[in-house]
Amino acid sequence: MKIIISHDVDHITVWEHKKDLIIPKFIVRSSIELYLGKICIEEYFLRIKNLVTNKWQNLEKLMQFDKENAIPSTFFIGVSNGVGLRYSLQMAELWTKKIAGKGFDVGVHGIAYNNFEKIKEEFEAFKKISSLEKFGIRMHYLRNDESTLSFLEKVGYLFDSSIYGLKNPFKIGNMWEFPLHIMDGYIFYINSHWQNQTLKQAKDRTKIIVEKAYKNGINYFTILFHDRYFSQEFKSWKEWYIWLIAFLRDNRFQFIGYKDAIQELENNINEKNMDNK
Repeated sequence: MKIIISHDVDHITVWEHKKDLIIPKFIVRSSIELYLGKICIEEYFLRIKNLVTNKWQNLEKLMQFDKENAIPSTFFIGVSNGVGLRYSLQMAELWTKKIAGKGFDVGVHGIAYNNFEKIKEEFEAFKKISSLEKFGIRMHYLRNDESTLSFLEKVGYLFDSSIYGLKNPFKIGNMWEFPLHIMDGYIFYINSHWQNQTLKQAKDRTKIIVEKAYKNGINYFTILFHDRYFSQEFKSWKEWYIWLIAFLRDNRFQFIGYKDAIQELENNINEKNMDNK
């Protein structure tokens, strides 16, 4: 089983959310987590501090960690606004170029999921700012319906990774779908709108999911960790990610990027076709 690590970029600054309810909801949620003892007072005050300093991303630190650990991760950047994603196209272009310049792959963090023309607009916008010809997508909040995958394939995406479930990659036309198997939020929020799992509980739950995937013959295991949580203001989340990378390496799993995984999958198909001739 090979491991694909990915990161969704949901926020860049605090004040991009000055016209929505993200900030007050964040303060309320953090206060509840402090009251319940799920975060410490240091984490709480760091969160308040970063509200003032207008910083809601940890991309540089996360890229440094991934590079030091030889993780070929993929970052998904939004090129339009909606459902809590509010940074500008100019900011998206800036960070797309920074991330690519560090040697990481970059794809689209999609907003449109059921409107073909808007999906096409996002595809063309990212193609323009990234200068890439082939790239993938993950939908914000994993939103999708019965039309989403066919629309994504039709506009020309190389791959999608928005379907959550214990499945192997599969193809829709010319596009590969890589189901998502672990997302940080699903590990720390269990039937809750705020953190209700300890670091130990998160580790135990992660081990169960990885073992189940391995026993069920999952060939490419996909993990999502949001860059914002690679910070001491989300201490248990950051420690979980650092532990997770070490745990997977100690168990001799190999890390791979989406594009290299696609090359392997395509080679396997070609070999099977040759064998059948």
